[in-house]
Amino acid sequence: MSAAGVGVCAAQGWSAAGVPAGIKGGGAKDVAVIASGPPARAAAVFTRNLVRAAPVIVSMRRLARHGAFRAVVVSSGNANAATGEAGIDVAESMCGGVASTLGCEAEEVLIAQTGLIGVELDAQIAVRGAEAAARRVSADGGMDAARAILTTDTVEKIAVEKCRVDGGEVAVGGIAKGAAMLAPSMATMLAVVTTDAAAAPAVLRRALGAAMEESFHSVFVDGCTSTNDTVLLLANGAAGTREIETREDPAYAPFAGAVAAVCRSLARQMAADAEGATKLVTVDVTGAASDADARCVARAVAGSLLVKCSLAGEDPYWGRVLADAGASGAVFDPSACEISYGGVVVCRGGVAVAHDTAAVTAHMRGRDIVIGIDLGSGAGRAEVWGSDLTHDYVDENMGTS
Repeated sequence: MSAAGVGVCAAQGWSAAGVPAGIKGGGAKDVAVIASGPPARAAAVFTRNLVRAAPVIVSMRRLARHGAFRAVVVSSGNANAATGEAGIDVAESMCGGVASTLGCEAEEVLIAQTGLIGVELDAQIAVRGAEAAARRVSADGGMDAARAILTTDTVEKIAVEKCRVDGGEVAVGGIAKGAAMLAPSMATMLAVVTTDAAAAPAVLRRALGAAMEESFHSVFVDGCTSTNDTVLLLANGAAGTREIETREDPAYAPFAGAVAAVCRSLARQMAADAEGATKLVTVDVTGAASDADARCVARAVAGSLLVKCSLAGEDPYWGRVLADAGASGAVFDPSACEISYGGVVVCRGGVAVAHDTAAVTAHMRGRDIVIGIDLGSGAGRAEVWGSDLTHDYVDENMGTS
């Protein structure tokens, strides 16, 4: 993939950069700026944690009182969380530095940050980095921006989708980070999704809200919820297509579908790159009395430490899956339940059945594991992504990281 058109730069009118500011040290890129030529409308979803980081507070305030935005600044290596009013000042100063460099108002700049909690962020380093990134934004900067927002991630997360609006093409692109503190109520994650579509704010909120449930709310690595979780969707209308005004608009479905596809791809990439993970597990629940019950079971199984350990050991211990499903709170008849690994049924009617053990063993040795659970109770279904639990995860999180 060429540098141009990557991630947040896939849509017209968007540019980005990622630079080493010195927050992480060692010359690693740690500050990104994503900028739009035309002002962009925005929608956002933030952490549900009552302990909100300074950048979350600042962005929430700006979204509540301003309708158009020109840039987002994202930094990694320091969460700027639990840092009091000093943290708010640093976040606002970073936005101000980007605004003065780009020639816009400070209120037109949103911010997201990730990294260590409770550690004071050096304002001079942070602001200088924000200004440097703003000076370097270009249509070729999508990959650098994706790299600059990473913490313990090992690879960049990028996604692009395109759709048609009344004969014209619009693009939706995104970048994300997330490797730990990943729970079903979002994750320790940041995501910025940009588009050149023209859409009313209510349309953006609805499209993002619908996408969240089947993407970032469907990742479960360790059950922890961060102080900094932020997902931003920004639309600048640079494609020149007409504005999507309501959900009844025929253009809404393809646009919302593209947003959902980008979010889903980013979420799966985060689950696959979870700290210490050797497996990406998809828990696919069908036959539930409702979608809510299916999601309840999927989350319980994906989040089970016992199931995660079994995955790390490549052991298809379906009894743990059945037990966690039964304790999830969903209502179903265990005697109607069926469990499979990689499509091979190992449990039917709540008891073991003869199966191709070689096929299951081969599946468990792979990187992508699929656990299928049919509850036999209805038409409800859900899918949640998680990972195994390894010694590397424990080693990474034994100290401040």
